Amino acid sequence: MEGTNDIAKGVGGTDPSRIDTDNLYVLLRECAAGSRVAQKKLYDLHAPKAWGIIRRYIYDDEHLAEEVLNDSFYKVLTRLDQYSFQGAFEGWIRRIVINTITDHLRKKLAEAPRREVQPADAFSADEPVSMIAHKQLLELIQTLPDGQRTVFNLHVIENYAHKEIGELLGISETNSRWYLNDARRRLKEKIKFHQ
Repeated sequence: MEGTNDIAKGVGGTDPSRIDTDNLYVLLRECAAGSRVAQKKLYDLHAPKAWGIIRRYIYDDEHLAEEVLNDSFYKVLTRLDQYSFQGAFEGWIRRIVINTITDHLRKKLAEAPRREVQPADAFSADEPVSMIAHKQLLELIQTLPDGQRTVFNLHVIENYAHKEIGELLGISETNSRWYLNDARRRLKEKIKFHQ
């Protein structure tokens, strides 16, 4: 989809939460019927949030981020019949975006060398990271390696359980815990360095 550089600026201007169920139904019906105008409106309404989610996971490769955005909206537009109007439409789109991100990142993680982790390696570090500004924390998260960054985002920000993360990424629950704890350890080191 074109104009992804403008997405972060909020192209579209309409707040998706202001669309009532009747208008959403009409918009989705028109999209399913192939109306390019309706499809563009749907894209303009939801692409900025999707782009923000994608860039949290894929910050260093804009081409890949655009590919994930395009793949996500292709899935949204070709699966509209699967949306049941139970739950928020934004949540349904978010789930598709997260699944598309993990599909792409799973391929990258599969290519990376991986050590099998023992349960003793998967410890829990519950120290809060409250001494750093939100924006600075997001910047530090982006410096993490792909595996740590992906698991950290899925667990801490998206509230996925380690079992779900393991299924999404094709890793064990224990590896998911190890990636999270390694991400926390690296973040703590980076925070100490930046203070």
